[in-house]
Amino acid sequence: MRDEITRTTPKARREPALTHLARGVEAFADERYAAAYEQLKRAKDLAPQAATIRELLGLSAYNLEKWEEALRELRTFRRISGEPTQVPVEIDCLRALGRTEDAEKTFRMLKDLDPRPETDDEARVVFASSLLDRGLVGEAWKVIKPGRLVANPRPSALRRWYVAARVAHAAGDSEAARRFADAIAAAEPDFPGLPELRAEIAG
Repeated sequence: MRDEITRTTPKARREPALTHLARGVEAFADERYAAAYEQLKRAKDLAPQAATIRELLGLSAYNLEKWEEALRELRTFRRISGEPTQVPVEIDCLRALGRTEDAEKTFRMLKDLDPRPETDDEARVVFASSLLDRGLVGEAWKVIKPGRLVANPRPSALRRWYVAARVAHAAGDSEAARRFADAIAAAEPDFPGLPELRAEIAG
């Protein structure tokens, strides 16, 4: 982070920006998002071209449900860094704002950015969940496309299986939903929401 600030910030602003950034990082790590937000806003004023500051400010705003600001900062982070890692959060901000067409456009755009598998998983989780919440079960299944149930899945794949189970159940395929739930349990017995998922399927 120091190297990034040094590259992008006038000398007189570097140390103050680093101080506010360090405080913001500490608050963010402690899930004190309001405090992180205030410190990172100050850091941004001093070093507006630092991608790390824009990313953490966007995520702090997201956790405070400041959807418009979160979207703006995360898009700026993507423009500065070239990294698509926070596109799933962008999609969720658009969902929260009721901008369903823009959410779909952003999801479709992601494939052109060559995302990491984890980023692709998370984007599918967010967008498929929004489709399911709107009752678009068939479209949600096309998006979530869970693939093979491998023995050692990455954490983001487990979240994808979780949504796939919900979509399968909504489509009336409780057997498939149970298979996904069983695969999650085999990989991570304490997966958050798993008991509720099993109850939903059983009900």
